[in-house]
Amino acid sequence: MKRFTLALLVLVVVAGASLLVGVGHLSWSALVSPTPDERAVQVLVVSRIPRLLAVLLVGTSLGVAGLIMQMLARNRFVEPATAGTAESASLGMLAATALAPQLPVLAKMGIAALFALAGTALFLLILQRIPLRSVLVVPLVGIVLGGIIDSVTTFFAHRMELLQSVNAWTTGDFSTVLRGRYELLWVTLGLTCLAYVAADRFTVAGMGESFTTNLGLRYRRIVVLGLVIVSMVTAMVVVTVGMIPFLGLIVPNVVSLVMGDNARRSIPWVALGGAGFVLVCDLLGRVVRFPYEIPGATLAGILGSLLFLHLLLRRNARVG
Repeated sequence: MKRFTLALLVLVVVAGASLLVGVGHLSWSALVSPTPDERAVQVLVVSRIPRLLAVLLVGTSLGVAGLIMQMLARNRFVEPATAGTAESASLGMLAATALAPQLPVLAKMGIAALFALAGTALFLLILQRIPLRSVLVVPLVGIVLGGIIDSVTTFFAHRMELLQSVNAWTTGDFSTVLRGRYELLWVTLGLTCLAYVAADRFTVAGMGESFTTNLGLRYRRIVVLGLVIVSMVTAMVVVTVGMIPFLGLIVPNVVSLVMGDNARRSIPWVALGGAGFVLVCDLLGRVVRFPYEIPGATLAGILGSLLFLHLLLRRNARVG
């Protein structure tokens, strides 16, 4: 408990520093003075606070979604970005934008969630047909499936001149987050809480269908619940800010090395670690080439790929 409180305190300190970083100059003295700078307050309320909240919500929800995916697939190297989930959500957004551009964002998100659910279910169905599910085969299947779906998306996006929109959905970037353009992400917090409530069921489901059934639980219902949570979280993130690669893979693996495979114990740490990972990537993206900005997804891809290779090459890497 003390370690969690200390980690939370560190996250709060980094988050406070993040509010002051940007092209527009801000300082705490200007904000808390008896006559605060009106422009500084406006920048803080309209841009910096919404951006910080979006970063924290995305990191928290994607980290937990990755943990659920790993339990359902029973493999440590699976997450929405390596299982075709994110690519399916992008294809759903493309279909909604091309066929019914007048639909509100919430409706488009629903269509993207349905496509993400179908893509993830297809991934799990393919896994059931594979006789040998080694630690490497499962993520490779997901990467191949995601590549096929992404190729279809790119083909139709090129024909419809929507490639720029597709790139925005596949590359996580928080620079465009403003008040009124991120509030959909609060739903992901509710889904994360739902995952915590059902954490024990996900832990049991991660031990296999036979074991789950012997304990009197309905395995397929647990799988459907997990798929719905993962699909809706992925769709909302894709619609709002774009996808963050490797987040749902790295954070749950690091946490499992310390906390084990108990989802109820791991979810708070995964949520905290995911928020911290995205926050650090976003903060580095703003300071590396200041005043220019590197998308947080780019840095997350660099750091995540290095950590992924480290985990992959570990001698004691486990299937999950």
